[in-house]
Amino acid sequence: MWTVSSYVLRQKLAGRKQYPLVLMLEPLFRCNLACAGCGKIQYPAHILKKDLSPEECFRAVDECGAPMVSIPGGEPLMHPRIGEIIEGLVAREKYIYLCTNALLLKEKIHLFKPSKYLTFSVHLDGQREEHDLAVCREGGYDIAVDAVKEALRRGFRVTTNTTLFDGANPKSVRAFFDEMMELGVEGMMLSPGYSYDKAPDQKHFLGRARTRRMFRAILSNRKKNWQFNLSPLFLEFLMGKRTYPCTPWGMPTYNVFGWQKPCYLLQDGYAETFAELLATTEWQNYGTESGNPACANCMVHSGYEASAVDAIYSSFGGFLATVKATLFTRYRDEEALRLLEEPQAPVNPLVQIAPPRESLQETRA
Repeated sequence: MWTVSSYVLRQKLAGRKQYPLVLMLEPLFRCNLACAGCGKIQYPAHILKKDLSPEECFRAVDECGAPMVSIPGGEPLMHPRIGEIIEGLVAREKYIYLCTNALLLKEKIHLFKPSKYLTFSVHLDGQREEHDLAVCREGGYDIAVDAVKEALRRGFRVTTNTTLFDGANPKSVRAFFDEMMELGVEGMMLSPGYSYDKAPDQKHFLGRARTRRMFRAILSNRKKNWQFNLSPLFLEFLMGKRTYPCTPWGMPTYNVFGWQKPCYLLQDGYAETFAELLATTEWQNYGTESGNPACANCMVHSGYEASAVDAIYSSFGGFLATVKATLFTRYRDEEALRLLEEPQAPVNPLVQIAPPRESLQETRA
């Protein structure tokens, strides 16, 4: 918190309006899962075979300058040099969130050393049945939970990363929070699913109104022991209590193609350098306020978490609201309690959606 606070204040004092908070570093796209809501593994085989070298990763991190680095994918643990990448970033004293489905975590954990700079951000999309459905793999939840226990036993920092889609059961999600706190994870990150054009399942992405309604039910009347790895103002944004413009430059993305315009979720070209990304991207064409249909329903953390963090330091009111939300607010809401009792549609049977056979053969690690 101190690192982020001092960093943001330096940007404010320098008069910078566009600054990165978290670098989204994608060292590869291939994965050992085929989730129905994912748009990454649909690339052709020759793209899925590509990796960023450790040197390319370090150059991007140094160029960007953000204090935090999130490493999604694909599945980062499939990268043949992921240990070197993490070691180099820890040496730079960057706070790293290695995002993983944890299927390989126990096998690869010897590559890493516990550090305050390294956190395993384990992808868990709810309780056992809901998670296995979301990732299209039976038994995925149990493997991930077992890996979390092993990482905690070895002294690693562990958080969870949960994406919620239309049809998510708010009562089950709240029960999932209890399970994660009992498991001993440090905090939980939440985000509504984004409608990737390449995702096989296009039916279950949330619109804004349904997002607010669902998160109001989930996050109101919350328990004191729930710990979230998110700005409290972003959580209020998800609940419909606040509105923010999108700040896509707040979490820029670097991957095998270069610096992705404008953000982690959309691909409207690439830049060779971070400076070029900032200078040549037509930022006014993105975000809900722009009228861009691709942004109409987006409330994802990669676009709006940075907006919420910026709001904390933009006014005394933003700072006070954060203090209040952190220390005193449990969001008592009788209507939200009634929403929890609404009947939910049954969970659909598990369907495995796999890439073409050729892609699997050519990208097997």
